[in-house]
Amino acid sequence: MNSLRIVTAYESNKAYIAMFIVQAIYAGMALLSKASISSGMNPFIFVVYRQAFATLSLCPVAYFFERKNVAQLSYTLIWKIFFSSLIGITICLNMYYHALDHTSATFAAATTNLIPAITFVIALILRIERMYIRELHGWAKLIGSIVSVSGALVFAFVKGPSLNFKTWYTSGSDIVASTTNVSSVWELSKGPFSILFANILWSCWSIMQAPIMKEYPAKLSLITLQCFFSLIQSMVAAIIMERNLSSWKLGWDVNLLSVAYCGVIVTAFTYWLQLWSIEKRGPVFTAMFTPLALIITAIVSAFLWKETLYLGSVFGAVLLAGGLYCVLWGKSKEIEGKIIEQKLDQEETTLDSIKTQE
Repeated sequence: MNSLRIVTAYESNKAYIAMFIVQAIYAGMALLSKASISSGMNPFIFVVYRQAFATLSLCPVAYFFERKNVAQLSYTLIWKIFFSSLIGITICLNMYYHALDHTSATFAAATTNLIPAITFVIALILRIERMYIRELHGWAKLIGSIVSVSGALVFAFVKGPSLNFKTWYTSGSDIVASTTNVSSVWELSKGPFSILFANILWSCWSIMQAPIMKEYPAKLSLITLQCFFSLIQSMVAAIIMERNLSSWKLGWDVNLLSVAYCGVIVTAFTYWLQLWSIEKRGPVFTAMFTPLALIITAIVSAFLWKETLYLGSVFGAVLLAGGLYCVLWGKSKEIEGKIIEQKLDQEETTLDSIKTQE
């Protein structure tokens, strides 16, 4: 009985578990990427190597699991995938890493919490999501989104008393200390504007995946194609921006670890997992888990890299968690309502067919 309950609980919460894993991996991406770029690696070259690792690791897996079930690719579908890769992966990643070069890992993680609000607004405009103003779950989603974004802003900008932690690891502290100082207003604005643009593109990418997957349901092959297209696009951009051959060299250091982690773990595994979650629960559901990466990043940065954590940040994290709970509750109630409506419609259809036969 206990094993049956565990299996049942796992089956009913698979989407939640998947998104928690996704955000934990994204937190690791922010921390490792920041260390690599702070050590001098060009952000454009970083994206090229990341996409190369992703493509090479995904190709054999996609071929092994989906070689018999891959749908036919039309020219229109190829252009859709190419455009999706350009918008949501190539440009988005280049803007993100450019922003990371001018901010801390925690600040980057904090500002990505605008993604749920952006995704929700775009989904409303495109009528993918509906705002049930007469239902409690509709207001829960709206208020939860506002509270979650407010928590992210409080986390990023409200200081208050600092909280001291004992450091367990100190070799990365110099990296953080050397990159968190801002020399001018222009330097201060580079990061926020770049990451805001990246967030908008990422939200668009999330929404674009649902209709593309209806035409091309092989998720592993779809991600492989997007990574391959992104590799070509990123290589062109990197060659234009950086022609010094010495900048392309990789050694056995944090740069190799970062691009391998981001390419194999983040892109190859996490993108597929996120596509699976989008297919099961929709783009807004997956976007609402973004605050978890901020909390994980802040805790790890505070303990390992001596990044100062303030009382305002803790209060912001509480707001994030509260807003996230409200949104998830509203989304779950909305899904339950849709399931009940579908069952009622099926019953009515069955009754009508019985009456017709009589």
